[in-house]
Amino acid sequence: MDKQEFLEKYLVERRGTNCFKWDGLQSKYGDSNLISMWIADMEFKTCDQVTEAMTQRIKHGVFGYSSVSDEYYKAFSDWMEERYNFPIQKEWVRFSTGCITAIAWAIHAFTNPEDACLILTPVYYPFHNVVTNNGRKLVAVDLDYNEGYFTMNYEAIEKTIVENEVKMFIQCSPHNPVGRVWREEELDKVLAICKKHNVLVVSDEIHQDIVLGENSFIPSAAVSEGIYRDIVITVSSASKTFNLASLLHSHIIITNDNLMKVFDKFASGLNRTEMNIMGLTATMSAYTHGGQWLSNLMEVISDNYNYLKEELNEKLSDVTVCALEGTYLLFIDMRKCIEPEKLQKFIQDKCHLAVDYGEQFGENYKGFIRLNLATDPKYVKQAVENIITEVRKL
Repeated sequence: MDKQEFLEKYLVERRGTNCFKWDGLQSKYGDSNLISMWIADMEFKTCDQVTEAMTQRIKHGVFGYSSVSDEYYKAFSDWMEERYNFPIQKEWVRFSTGCITAIAWAIHAFTNPEDACLILTPVYYPFHNVVTNNGRKLVAVDLDYNEGYFTMNYEAIEKTIVENEVKMFIQCSPHNPVGRVWREEELDKVLAICKKHNVLVVSDEIHQDIVLGENSFIPSAAVSEGIYRDIVITVSSASKTFNLASLLHSHIIITNDNLMKVFDKFASGLNRTEMNIMGLTATMSAYTHGGQWLSNLMEVISDNYNYLKEELNEKLSDVTVCALEGTYLLFIDMRKCIEPEKLQKFIQDKCHLAVDYGEQFGENYKGFIRLNLATDPKYVKQAVENIITEVRKL
């Protein structure tokens, strides 16, 4: 299936379906006519096999208590082994309703009130709240930034860990919103620092499958042949890859037996940590049959990114398009062309776009915007045209 065939088959109109991304525009932005490029889901139907598997499960007509089949664990493990050389043992896996919920559980299970938890900013905004709302001390280190490219500042990370007695590092890999797919050597350095100072790492790897170009994702638990595995808890889900967010299904991967015992003791106090049967059904089918669909999707995302980057780089020298190695979420630096305080009104009222703004991801990033590229190319084209037209008027 070529790109055009994929678009014709899977692109869907989402307005009028209780879709937060589009039907929530009026309540969130006060304007239902904006081009919606903010929240991280897609305008594409999931692959046919997922829909068919869910339909067959629904036709069975019984939705009672369920267990996880061996076929499910095999599908998950095969996906991880074939793509990332990281087969998953069923004993390592627990479930939650989402990756942020999983992080919240890890915070409660493995830290104490007022313990310091580290994040690297700018980062997905729930990372901030999941720490503070659960009574822990939030400690942030800014990534280094150089003309559209972000890197980790290892010296600052270690200094902050020591000074604040950090107990947990909540990592985003690939990193939303800056679009980095961390290299193995980068992960090795930060994980070595964490191991040295007895810092537990919770790695949110929900964007693992959305990787562009020649970049290559490696799970943190697999770095350097797995030498950091005992300090890493991985949270992941098929939801970003296959557009399944409302099925509320994610994985918690813990390879260390002692950590698993601590987590299970905590989870027993929650009473109900079972999984959603439709989430199980969809995820197993996606990991079994979804490879080609994902390849087609990645062509659309890559083309959307390349078009936007080339147009803005050529026509707006004061706008910096950050390098997009992974995720379908693009960070753009607008600070050279407009005062940060005026950006939100400009983007919404002049460019007619609904986006996320840099200050949501970290206090030092006012003047950036984040655009969702997992959408109809016509929306990307219109967004680019609007930005170019309006910036030239400044």
